[in-house]
Amino acid sequence: QVQLVESGGDLVQPGGSLRLSCAGSGMIFRFSAMNWYRQVPGKQRELVAAITSTGSTNYADSVKGRFTISRDNAKSTVYLQMNSLKPEDTAVYYCHTLYSFRDYWGQGTQVTVSS
Repeated sequence: QVQLVESGGDLVQPGGSLRLSCAGSGMIFRFSAMNWYRQVPGKQRELVAAITSTGSTNYADSVKGRFTISRDNAKSTVYLQMNSLKPEDTAVYYCHTLYSFRDYWGQGTQVTVSS
């Protein structure tokens, strides 16, 4: 059974930084593309960053230059380094993968950017 467990969400001031982690299990992690999404109440979940099995990355325009996605296959973990955080980055952040033709999501971690 594939499981994704996020951690690292917190309350941070504008301009601050956070690093989110997502540990995967029950899957061949190194072969899997991994994604970070975020969602605010009343809005659709949006793709923030993606990383392929070979390390290619892609970002939403709203976070380019501020967020960095990376992976450590030895630890079966994907990271999201978030710098220069803005109040509009406040959301629940979810880790996601498509594995064996099924979507898997973590439980989410809350990021709040506020002074």
